[in-house]
Amino acid sequence: MSSAHSPNQDAIRKQIEARSFEDAARAAVTLGETSPLAPHPLQDLLAWAASRNCREDLLETAQRAEALAPNDPRLLELRADILLQIGRLEEAENAIREALRRRPGHNASRNLLAAILAQACRFSEAFEILSALNEEFPDNPATRSNLAYMKMAAGDVQEALTLYRQAIVAHPDNPRIRLNYSIALLKAGQFQQGWAEHEWRFGLPGHTSLPQDRLLPNLTANLDLNGKHILVTQEEGLGDTLMYLRYIPCLAARGAIVRVWGADIMASLTARVEGVSTVQVGGNTPYYDYHCPFISLPRAFAATATPMGAPVPYLSADPTLSAQWAAHLRDDHALRIGIVWAGAPRPENTDAYMIDQRRSMPLACLAALTKIENIRLYSLQLGEAAQQLNEAPYDIVNVMNDIHDMGDTAALIDNLDVVVSVDTSVAHLAGGMGKPVLLMDRINPCWRWMQARHDSPWYPNLRIIRQTRAWEWSDVVKNVARELQRRVEERR
Repeated sequence: MSSAHSPNQDAIRKQIEARSFEDAARAAVTLGETSPLAPHPLQDLLAWAASRNCREDLLETAQRAEALAPNDPRLLELRADILLQIGRLEEAENAIREALRRRPGHNASRNLLAAILAQACRFSEAFEILSALNEEFPDNPATRSNLAYMKMAAGDVQEALTLYRQAIVAHPDNPRIRLNYSIALLKAGQFQQGWAEHEWRFGLPGHTSLPQDRLLPNLTANLDLNGKHILVTQEEGLGDTLMYLRYIPCLAARGAIVRVWGADIMASLTARVEGVSTVQVGGNTPYYDYHCPFISLPRAFAATATPMGAPVPYLSADPTLSAQWAAHLRDDHALRIGIVWAGAPRPENTDAYMIDQRRSMPLACLAALTKIENIRLYSLQLGEAAQQLNEAPYDIVNVMNDIHDMGDTAALIDNLDVVVSVDTSVAHLAGGMGKPVLLMDRINPCWRWMQARHDSPWYPNLRIIRQTRAWEWSDVVKNVARELQRRVEERR
């Protein structure tokens, strides 16, 4: 049992939950003094704080503990770690550099500094730190993989792939390295090898629990799927599902009977995809001959005549629903623009939470779009970020309170002319429907949007408008505004 579950730390956790921060800090300092060379007891509570979305409470406790034990550099390191996760990067860097001044060469702190610099998109600086660590500890697989990640993030594709291959030679059975390598291959457009490597994700927790010996194999001319039951399962986010639904018609064309086992919010839209026999939400595992997570479908089709699946559009709105949603929209003959400015933050998942900070923006960043004549903005935003509409000083039509699932969203999008979105499931939905999409993308984007491209092999009507400076959206929005203005003029 880890120290995070010790009775003393449980007591500290309960004090934090009760917002008794001073008591929690005193107890933590006392407990920390008993093991001065071990990680600080509060450090062990960071994963718990992330799972409960109470990082700010842990930060308050850590700061009070620092005041009680100002000479303990472990508290500086913890503060830097929390500040990194919540996006206060300058403060995080200052804290960890002070910790390193007190403990020069401390490995965990050097790694944390590299992580802070990477989140700030200062990849070359992070690479230098990791290079030094790699020279000192050449057998550390995480450092080797992170070196390759920094090169890929900086756009040095070939050097990144070379570093990944060197890491694989040293650690051929490390699933994390192999998965990261697969993502780099996909980002580089080397799809067939990338999909094969991507199967290494099954060596990590959180993926399918169905038996590997019944996983859908690579499709060949000799593999007869006629009458075979294929169970396609949801594995990760909604964007993945929307992207890979394109392969269902191709399975059905081979005679397969396809059952999709996925999320309730996707059920009505999924049922409309050509070739879907049954959609299941919840319940017990049904009969199947082969199963296949959505993310493994491209691997199965990689060597076929349809490696990219069915052509766009493979998603469609229900015509009756579409007509009903048409009545919600203003009959003002303006160009109808759907907008999404933020993704789902998922604070309980630290990696996803930090990515979302880079991919999302405040609604205020889109103010320039409200000044374009003859367009009408329609919000497609869900979640906490939608509350920003309540304070917006401009007119944005919001009917999202009446949206119940992806089928409703598709019907609404069906009535729009263009969708402008950050990297979210809405971009995949609109792209799969064949709707024109302007994707506002970040520095170091998701592999799906590849490297140094403004188009997408997955969605022919999608245009990528990417940041030129990390964390800065003004140029992106200016370019979106120019593109929308051009479309208005073409319509005249």
